[in-house]
Amino acid sequence: MKNTANQFRFLLLFFALAGLTSLIWASAHYGGAPVSPKVLTVLRWATILAFAGYAFFRSSLTTWIAVGILVGAEIGYDWPVAAANLQVLSAIFLRLIKTIIAPLIFSTLVVGIAGHASIRQVGRMGIKALIYFEVITTIALFIGLGAINLSRAGAGVLPPAGAAQPIQAEKQVASNVILHIFPENFAKSVAEGQVLQVVVFSIIFAIALALVDQKKRRPVLEFCEGLSETMFKFTNIVMMFAPIGVAGAIAYTIGKMGFGILIPLLKLIGTLYAALLVLALCVFLPVALLARLPIRKFIKAIAEPASIAFATSTSEAALPRAMESMEAFGVPRHVVAFVLPTGYSFNLDGSTLYLALSSVFVAQAAGIHLSFGKQLLIAVTLMVTSKGVAGVRGAMLVILMGTVESFQLPTWPVYAILGIDQIMDMARTTINVVGNCLATAVIARWEGELDTEPASPVVLEAMES
Repeated sequence: MKNTANQFRFLLLFFALAGLTSLIWASAHYGGAPVSPKVLTVLRWATILAFAGYAFFRSSLTTWIAVGILVGAEIGYDWPVAAANLQVLSAIFLRLIKTIIAPLIFSTLVVGIAGHASIRQVGRMGIKALIYFEVITTIALFIGLGAINLSRAGAGVLPPAGAAQPIQAEKQVASNVILHIFPENFAKSVAEGQVLQVVVFSIIFAIALALVDQKKRRPVLEFCEGLSETMFKFTNIVMMFAPIGVAGAIAYTIGKMGFGILIPLLKLIGTLYAALLVLALCVFLPVALLARLPIRKFIKAIAEPASIAFATSTSEAALPRAMESMEAFGVPRHVVAFVLPTGYSFNLDGSTLYLALSSVFVAQAAGIHLSFGKQLLIAVTLMVTSKGVAGVRGAMLVILMGTVESFQLPTWPVYAILGIDQIMDMARTTINVVGNCLATAVIARWEGELDTEPASPVVLEAMES
């Protein structure tokens, strides 16, 4: 009761200080009132400290991540030169996260398939997942095309001064996309962070283990069960560093880019964010309702991984926590381990929408009219060639450049996007993570397995902390 009262006091103080700061800023910016910049700086930091007080009494990692975002943005704005050195904090966090992914996916998939699920169930679940992925990503593609044609954000955009800066283009063919799915060396796949290849190896290994005699299978299963629980504990330890890593990532982004770079391409940013909001409200929400998912509980489950994805601009950073969150939500571990990592290659809803939107933006900026059929062909090409690169920050821009060149479109509009790609990446990565969490819950409901198994005590402990 005492903590609740303290939470309310600090939250009330936060809103009061935020309102006061906004009023003083508006009077200085629009009304010409003589207000010292130092006064605004002190008020902003006081507002953040009030929110930190609320986070202290709430004792929620999600709230502390929100504090990290605010602190990072303020440091990046006040001390941009110093903020550039804080990227090391986010780099440390991302490195620790990457050490978790491969052993976590391997152990959970092996235990789920060889210990619980039948091979037939794995095949059935895979077919359902691929059907779901393709339907949702296709809808996202059409939303992206519709949004950019409606807003015409590329019309009137001028070539940027630094348009000579090269971006290494990457042209892919269908055979390379297919080949990229299969690992040639498991250690190499782990080292390079190839999530889909780790998933494929783990599934084949689990199927092989399921065919082994029970006496020889049991020790391997016990090892994998122990490894799985250990990696979830490992995740809990690493996530304690998340607010600091997030603060470093945001501080570096704001310090490097500032807010001024947003102005010339504000229409493109607004179009993307509006289109992603339409995707969330008009596609994700109805799908969740059709699957009879408890909406409030689901939003609470995805809040933390979504905030990590937004701050770090990489889906990979949110994967371990997303796996924990969905298991705590009620999805069995073997479904989580199969659907969630697979979705990182085949269910890039936010990225698909972004690529469809950006490809037409390039043509609009260059004054080139594209028929709807040509727009669709370019967008589908981008969607196919982007499979498997969700965990690589900035990879979508490289894919976009390669496809633009292959369709003989000018490349300078891509350089214009380069300046704001970090801001756009934050939004599309968040939608990628939310879409994959939703897919995991939907497939579990489709299989009749949602809320049929209790979550691991380690996972429940993490979610309650």
